Amino acid sequence: EVSSYIKKIGYNPAAVAFVPISGWHGDNMLEPSTNMPWFKGWKVERKEGNGEGKTLIEALDAILPPSRPTDKALRLPLQDVYKIGGIGTVPVGRVETGVLKPGMVVVFAPANITTEVKSVEMHHEALPEAVPGDNVGFNVKNVSVKELRRGYVAGDSKASPPRGAADFTAQVIVLNHPGQ
Repeated sequence: EVSSYIKKIGYNPAAVAFVPISGWHGDNMLEPSTNMPWFKGWKVERKEGNGEGKTLIEALDAILPPSRPTDKALRLPLQDVYKIGGIGTVPVGRVETGVLKPGMVVVFAPANITTEVKSVEMHHEALPEAVPGDNVGFNVKNVSVKELRRGYVAGDSKASPPRGAADFTAQVIVLNHPGQ
């Protein structure tokens, strides 16, 4: 039943570990349980390598960390824009793909505003570069806080810059709906 649901939402059931557990009794959480003699263990098959085990902790340890797409074009959706006294305009957001470095010339879509990145910071610490997954603030030259807004996307002006689109095609999967 769970396998067919997993397949329906686009995942390969052979790559998902199924572990019967009881949090109440601690069955198969950290050590194999004697209360489930029918369970012989879990196996996952994936191109990066197979895994197997008997417990939830082993299944969690077998999860592969997501790859950081640093080889793709820079895409950084803005979450907010601040004006900081003595520094200037500081857009903030999470690097989704690519790398952001001080000195880069970035363009903000869809407004098509181009500017140079003066500095990149994460947690009040200057970074030589920001990679996918990093939530950063970056100081930009000669751009007013009023010109930028949440939802704009920053990208490298020289390598596959982002552009606005009139329309696009998407696949939407509803996992949970209150009426069903």
